[in-house]
Amino acid sequence: MPCPHNEITIVQRSQRQSAVAAAAYQSGEKLFCEYDQQVKHYPEKRGIVHNEILLPPNAPQEYADRNTLWNAAEAVEKQWNSQLARRWVLTIPREIPPDQYAVLVREFCQKQFVSKGMIADFAIHDPHPPGHNPHAHVMLTMRAMDEHGKWLPKSRKVYDLDESGERIKLPSGRWKSHK
Repeated sequence: MPCPHNEITIVQRSQRQSAVAAAAYQSGEKLFCEYDQQVKHYPEKRGIVHNEILLPPNAPQEYADRNTLWNAAEAVEKQWNSQLARRWVLTIPREIPPDQYAVLVREFCQKQFVSKGMIADFAIHDPHPPGHNPHAHVMLTMRAMDEHGKWLPKSRKVYDLDESGERIKLPSGRWKSHK
């Protein structure tokens, strides 16, 4: 029986957190943070079986590089208490074959986030010891990209959803929302 686990957090500068450090942890890569001029590296992190960055069609191709992406995402945020990224940890049921992990997470991220202009960086971890559930770490940019590949302002609206989780369109053509 699958044991669902879903944890969503925000990477916040006010908590002395870094999107570059979070990306280095989830990917197992050595990344350089331009904000604090430090190398972020977690060599003890093992069990990473897949990494991928999903870009919307209008995003600059240089954002396919993890170091460039997360340094750019941090640079656009100027406040001492900026929210830098969203982090999502999703358990993958053991019943799903390992060769389908990336396909499942990729399709989910593409449909839920990338199609709305966000950039998704995900890594699949298959931890040891055996018996623990494989899981995916998904990092999302706080800002979407416009049609010219520029960061949009952060959205302050909360859209109202119908029973199936879709946004409700008003007769005016706008989406029903509240603050």
